[in-house]
Amino acid sequence: MLTGLLIIVPLIASLLLFLVKGNGSRNLALGLSVVEFALSIVAFMQLKHNPASKELVLNCTWVESMGIHFAVGLDSLSMLLVLLTTFLVPLIILSSFGTTYERPNAFYGLIMLMQMALVGVFTANDGFLFYVFWELALIPIYFICLLWGGEGRARITFKFFVYTLFGSLFMLVALIYLYSHTGFDSGIKSWAINDLYEAGRNMTLAQQSVVFWCIFLAFAIKMPLFPLHTWQPDTYVNAPTQGTMLLSGIMLKMGTFGLMKWLLPVTPLAIQEWGGVAMGMAVFGILYASCIAIVQKDYKRLIAYSSIAHVGLIAAGILSANQQGLQGAMMQMLAHGVNVVGLFLIADILVRHTGTREIDRLGGIRSMNGNFAVLFLIILLGSVALPLTNGFVGEFLLINGVYQYGAWVAAIAGLTVILGAVYMLRSYQGIMLGERKDSAVAFGPLATSDKAVLIIVCMAVIAFGVYPKPLNDLAESGVKEFLLNIK
Repeated sequence: MLTGLLIIVPLIASLLLFLVKGNGSRNLALGLSVVEFALSIVAFMQLKHNPASKELVLNCTWVESMGIHFAVGLDSLSMLLVLLTTFLVPLIILSSFGTTYERPNAFYGLIMLMQMALVGVFTANDGFLFYVFWELALIPIYFICLLWGGEGRARITFKFFVYTLFGSLFMLVALIYLYSHTGFDSGIKSWAINDLYEAGRNMTLAQQSVVFWCIFLAFAIKMPLFPLHTWQPDTYVNAPTQGTMLLSGIMLKMGTFGLMKWLLPVTPLAIQEWGGVAMGMAVFGILYASCIAIVQKDYKRLIAYSSIAHVGLIAAGILSANQQGLQGAMMQMLAHGVNVVGLFLIADILVRHTGTREIDRLGGIRSMNGNFAVLFLIILLGSVALPLTNGFVGEFLLINGVYQYGAWVAAIAGLTVILGAVYMLRSYQGIMLGERKDSAVAFGPLATSDKAVLIIVCMAVIAFGVYPKPLNDLAESGVKEFLLNIK
């Protein structure tokens, strides 16, 4: 029942928000998103107390003739992503208090609708239902980017839509193919995740290879991995800040989580055959994106490329298919989601206060607002995985897991630590330190909402860096259980 509520509450919230007029929708959206976060905490406590609780599972017949069920459930791994989603959405909404949007009720209604779809993706245990939620998540973010995006938004958003829809269609073909291979013993076709697992494992290498590439393509586009990343930088830069936060903080985790839950257990033979190629895409993407990030002048675009590098390391950890790699991937998904939301808010604050994101035009902001400089630095250090920050735990486990896969692969992937420090610290130096380069650029005090979001993000960066045990234990137990399904 709790899992059902986690899906129903944001859906009802979305419908209510579409009916509310004026700026009252903003406060209502924040309040309802906090309620959703509280529900996720209740579910987390229930999972810790009794992982087999019926409250965490909902399974209703949807289309009986086709074996489709509305089957959702929370396990250790999905719980982590649901916690991330419900924690970030209130922060994303709060971060918008410093900006005035036209038709705010539609804007916040679409955010809550997207939250519903994201929770559905992370909890779905039926292949058809997973695909439905996967596609539903695309609709709200498409309209958010199209209606409230920047210059050239129509062209850029269309490119994003075509890329993701193209990948999704291949995934649908693969899921239908898996479904057609279920029920050989019972004669009853099924979309249940365990039945799809079994159908995939019983296929030949050639069949698994087709399924692997069809599903992997959809996930690689969503993350994105090189060379399927070309939609991402422009979309992140031109989307409204809250849209960029949704895309980078939560939506790309659909791809990494899907890679783990919906691909590794289905195609074990194809992973052995083609995993090296996929690993090469992930690792090369780390180097490529990091090098591009180093030369960026626009701070928001720099963060966009840094996100590609971080996700490449997460994908490499998942493809290593060992305890440390998978556990590190889960922890890094959480850390990256929190950190990137803070960084994109910082980019938005820079624009609102100075009128520019160009690093060469900024400088000396530390002397104008020391508190902002400290908050910025804490989030940045989390992003570069300084020990005792949230980014360190996942990155350490990831490199360990990739090393078990191959020492040379780990050596190349590990360059993300050095290159990340280069572009992040250089950007901080250019923006915050030294003297003001443009006399027209001034920086005043932060808005209360901006300060609140940055403080909460900084608290998360430090708290889960100093004491990661609650989340790490959940990730560890979930990965151990998951590994039983892929062996």
